[in-house]
Amino acid sequence: MRNLSLVAGDDVGGNHYPKYTTRNPAARRLVTGFLEALEDLVRRTGARDIHEVGCGEGFLSTRLASLGLAVRGSDVAAAAIATARQRTAGLGASIPFRVADLYGLDPERDGAELVVCCEVLEHLPDPGRALDILAGLARPHLIASVPREPLWRLLNLARGRYWRDLGNTPGHLQHWSSARFAEMLGSRLEVVEVRKPLPWAMALCRAR
Repeated sequence: MRNLSLVAGDDVGGNHYPKYTTRNPAARRLVTGFLEALEDLVRRTGARDIHEVGCGEGFLSTRLASLGLAVRGSDVAAAAIATARQRTAGLGASIPFRVADLYGLDPERDGAELVVCCEVLEHLPDPGRALDILAGLARPHLIASVPREPLWRLLNLARGRYWRDLGNTPGHLQHWSSARFAEMLGSRLEVVEVRKPLPWAMALCRAR
């Protein structure tokens, strides 16, 4: 999960904010809602084998592994993967992390019962191509999430952030409402369920 900047005062897409250890009550409520929605959808799939694509520092991978699931993670950022490995080693967790570009993932090697891709697609210049790859990895499930627009930007403006960019978080190239996000996902997968944990859109999908 690479971006929760809405709940903090960072200026670099949220990747350096300690979102899972914050003491800010409002931030904790938002993160808790996100995690509860994610875990509920994961349970719905019945999957035991999970690949988190765009795993960042490994927080979600670690959370899912704590549920007794076999989890692996990949991310294009070598520094993030190094942090993920350090964190999980300290926790005694055994989660394989590797540096890998989403666009280079291979279905035979990288496919999983459940692919999780949270807070990634909004950063990509070609999300359609990325979704094609994710659909090929899903055997058969994908859970994806993005910031829900225009709510995300409106809340950024309400807290006095990113006025020059009309509330757009740095690094966000794509913007979807929950309906538009489901429409995009539905062009390549069957959308099973859409959740709206404030202020995100999250969907459980099945490969066709």
